[in-house]
Amino acid sequence: MRLIPQPKNCDDLFLPDLCALHMVFVVVIIAELAAFVIALAPLDTPITQRWESLGMISLYVQWCALGSCTVLCIVRPWLCGMSNIRAGIISYVLILLVIIGVTELAYWLVYRVGYEYSLNWHWQFLARNVAIGALISGPILRYFYVQNQWRRKVQAESEARLQALQSRIRPHFLFNSMNTIASLVHAEPEQAEAAVENLADLFRASLSDARARIPLEEELALCRHYLEIEALRLGDRLQQQWRVEVLPADALVPPLLLQPLLENAVYHGIEPLTDGGTIEIDGNLQDGVIEIRIRNPLNSQSTRSQGNRIALDNIRQRLAALYGKQGNLHVDSDEHHYTTTIRFPFQTTAHEDSDR
Repeated sequence: MRLIPQPKNCDDLFLPDLCALHMVFVVVIIAELAAFVIALAPLDTPITQRWESLGMISLYVQWCALGSCTVLCIVRPWLCGMSNIRAGIISYVLILLVIIGVTELAYWLVYRVGYEYSLNWHWQFLARNVAIGALISGPILRYFYVQNQWRRKVQAESEARLQALQSRIRPHFLFNSMNTIASLVHAEPEQAEAAVENLADLFRASLSDARARIPLEEELALCRHYLEIEALRLGDRLQQQWRVEVLPADALVPPLLLQPLLENAVYHGIEPLTDGGTIEIDGNLQDGVIEIRIRNPLNSQSTRSQGNRIALDNIRQRLAALYGKQGNLHVDSDEHHYTTTIRFPFQTTAHEDSDR
C-alpha cells in the first residue's frame, strides 16, 4: 500500500519507496532508536534528566524523519528521471532543509518560550541539530545506494538464471510435430495449417522474456495447442479431461509453466502405452493459492525417467526464483498413475501494483 501513487519507471532509483507504509514504519523505528541514542548518550547529565528529555527528543526526531519521508515521497517522481548521484545529492539537501525547518519550529514554539532570545544559543542549537542530522542521514542514504546496487545485481543474476532455464524449454516433440505436419500438408491442409500456428505459438512463448507474465488463460491455451499437436500424431490414444473452470483467467503466470508438465505426461505416460490413456488437468483456487494437478497413466517399464527429473527440476527452480517458498511442485505416484501438482500465489496486475 502507498500513500501516493508512483510511476512505474522508478526501478533504477536507489532511494526506496518512502511512500509505502511499510517503509514509513521502518523509518519511524530507526528514528526512535536514534532518539534513544541522542537522549541517553550524554554521560554528564543525570540519568533521570536524560529519561525526561527522551520524550521531547523523540518528538523532534520523529518530526524530522516523517517530514523527510513526506518530502522525498512527493519529489520521488521528479528524482526518477535523474542519475543516482544527482538524486542522492538532492535528497541529502532536502533532508537537511527539513531538519532546519523542524529545528526552527521547535526553537520558536518550545525552547524560546519563557526565555530571552539569544542569537548565539539559537545558532548553536541549529548547528548542532543539522550536524547530527547530516551525520545520520548521510550514511543512511549511502546504505540505500549500496542496497540498491546489491539488489540490482541479484536481480540481474536471477533474470539471467531464469532466461537460461527457460531457454532449455525446447519441446522435444519438434521433429515429430514437423513430420506430422508434413504428412498432413496434402491430405489435410487445414489441420496442417492449424498445427503450424499452434507450434509457432509454443515457440514464441519459449523465446519470450523469462520474467514476463501472461494471463493464466493464455498459458492454458498454449497447453491446449500443445495437446492438439500431439493428438494429430497419437490420435485416440491421447484422451483429455479438463476441469479448470474455477481457475481465475486473469492470474499472471510465467509462460510455459504448465506445458512441460503436459509434455512429460505425454512422453512418459501416453506414448509408452499401446492403448494410450487419459491426461487429467484439474485446477483449484483456495486462500489466494492456485493449485493445478496433472494426472497421467503410469508406465512402470518406461526408461525415460531421467528426462522427466530434469524437466521437473527445471520447473522447481523457476518457481523458487519467481515465487520463493510460495511456489512449489509436488510429485506423487501409485501403481497406475503419476500425478504432478503445482502451487503458486494468485497474482494479477492489481496485486503487483499494490506491492511495489
